[in-house]
Amino acid sequence: MLAKMEENNQWREAGLKRKYPEDRARMRGEVSGRGGAGERGEDEGRNRGREAGERGEDGEGKRGGAGGRGGGEGGGAKKRLDALSVGYFRRVGERLSEGFTEDEEKVLFVENVLTEVKGQAALVAMDVTGSVTLQRLLPLASPGQVGEVLAELGGESGSDFKTVSCDKCGGHVLESALRQMPRWREKSSSEEEKTATTEGDSATEEGDCGILEAQVLSLCHVVMEHCAEFIRHTHGSHVARTLIHVLAGCLGPARTDTARPGVKDRNVTTQLTYFEAPTSFWWELKTLSTSLMDNVNVCVTDAVASTVFQTMLTVCHRNRPKLCKLLTKGIVEYLTSLSSAPGVSPLLVFLKDQASSRLIEIVLQLSHKALLRDLYKNHLQGQLVTLAIHPIANFPIQRLTAASTNYKVFLKVFDELAEGLEAILAAGHMGVIVQLTDSCAEREEKQGEMMQRLLNAFHCAEPASRHTACLPLFLSLLTHEVYYSSEAVEGNTRTERPLSSICYHGSRLVQSLAKFKDRSLLLNSLRSLTPADHLTLGTDQSGSHVLQLLVTSSSDKGRGKILRRLEVVLAGEMITETVLPLIGQYVQMACSRYGSRVLEAVWNSATVPQRQSIAKELVPCETQLRSGQFSRHVWAKFALTHFVKRKAQWQEVQTGESKKRKLFSDILE
Repeated sequence: MLAKMEENNQWREAGLKRKYPEDRARMRGEVSGRGGAGERGEDEGRNRGREAGERGEDGEGKRGGAGGRGGGEGGGAKKRLDALSVGYFRRVGERLSEGFTEDEEKVLFVENVLTEVKGQAALVAMDVTGSVTLQRLLPLASPGQVGEVLAELGGESGSDFKTVSCDKCGGHVLESALRQMPRWREKSSSEEEKTATTEGDSATEEGDCGILEAQVLSLCHVVMEHCAEFIRHTHGSHVARTLIHVLAGCLGPARTDTARPGVKDRNVTTQLTYFEAPTSFWWELKTLSTSLMDNVNVCVTDAVASTVFQTMLTVCHRNRPKLCKLLTKGIVEYLTSLSSAPGVSPLLVFLKDQASSRLIEIVLQLSHKALLRDLYKNHLQGQLVTLAIHPIANFPIQRLTAASTNYKVFLKVFDELAEGLEAILAAGHMGVIVQLTDSCAEREEKQGEMMQRLLNAFHCAEPASRHTACLPLFLSLLTHEVYYSSEAVEGNTRTERPLSSICYHGSRLVQSLAKFKDRSLLLNSLRSLTPADHLTLGTDQSGSHVLQLLVTSSSDKGRGKILRRLEVVLAGEMITETVLPLIGQYVQMACSRYGSRVLEAVWNSATVPQRQSIAKELVPCETQLRSGQFSRHVWAKFALTHFVKRKAQWQEVQTGESKKRKLFSDILE
């Protein structure tokens, strides 16, 4: 199996490049259907719901001909909507964009459009225009109406779900229908009217709720029956993932047309919205997880199928922790049971594979202490640096480092990675170094060693005079010799160079170091920068976060120690080191997109006398500040108008705000 992984990857990459001319033909084609929503009501109220249909050709709103629903252009050709139906659903979409002023109008409109969909739901769902319209219409429909649409899409036995799910347009409709499950207990407006005039509505309500639940369960059975086909299919896998979310009683963010495929931040956790799911869903979730474990060989080697298993692990981690524990253990047992070269763990092969490494990342992220300890001891020990410099395997190592932070195994992980810190830096895999630094921020016993390792890696540990250069080196991710263009190894003299080359990962590294208990090296280096360098740092997209964090991250007690060491006398006032380099630079920072945010952070942490100094510099540039895109917000937030006209009241307000801030800080501590 391991020998075929590379062959399978090459086959899959070649398959993704294939063209599907029938898809383009279907996009150009016009499939049969009905031309309008007319002739569906007699009273004036229903006429409002027919508005979209009556805007059709010649204003007649008539149905298309009998042949309109008919099908293809030959014996085996796929059925498609005709031009009249496509135009109708386009007009329905336009009407939905206009919105509704009354609920009754919306209810009648939805009812009439769904009546037109009845009998050809699959054709509409698999048409580009019809699919988009249905996706926008289903959130307005009642749970019972959504269930009826699903019932027609699935057919009598539910077998048609597979065809619709694996269609590039139909899959989106099924996802939209599944996402209405949180409203499964909701009554429609028509049901509420019946409640006031008739009896026995509870049975009707249960029936409407039950049809949606039953259709979701029917879809689940189809997915389990054809599990391997669903999870490997580009569009079917998305339906399977949404189904897993619904069965677990949660929903992730909806897919949008503007989303960029393939672009994902590995460090961003998907926000889930939870709801109370029917009790029948819990058993089905466990059964579906069993089906996935039966196809674990597919999930490990196929990138598309892997995402389905990742979704299952993620949702079970919170709602079904015991099930999640069983799944992670089962995946690891499968991966480690496969044969490989003598003396080499098979897990090392999968860690370097594009598809399986993603799944292993989630497994490591959600693993419990015993599993992490076993993975490191039996499979990863002695291999971490080699994996960390690998272009794919370095990502699972980041997850391992983060997951082990609160366990004893982290000490061994740290010692091993720290030995190869300079090699990892040379490979450019800063994610590993940043994550290791983040973990050290929570493990105080390793902070000193981590800082020393970084100083050695950037060649600024010896002589001690180079320590003041650490901040520019960390921000630029350049060694001392490269940054200052000097080959000298000895000597205390360094060539002055303006702060430059600030990069994203350098900023992330310094932000992690700013969370250490001892930040003296960073603050001493910050103090050695020129005022122009402070302005550069404060107005840079990445550097501004560093300056802001250095100003605000210290506790009151820690900040007091820093201020006592860095206080200097300027114009009869006590100005701290944090504020001093910014004197004369406030106006430029206030006019900057990023500097204005830093200036607000400085303002929030400053004392009242320091705020007065800032205000005195800003007030003479009132015209410039009031007209600036960002500086006008600074002017308003600092209440500088009141500082000019009612200085005593302004000072009283600022004093009150400082007291409140201190009070809240004391409470939080």
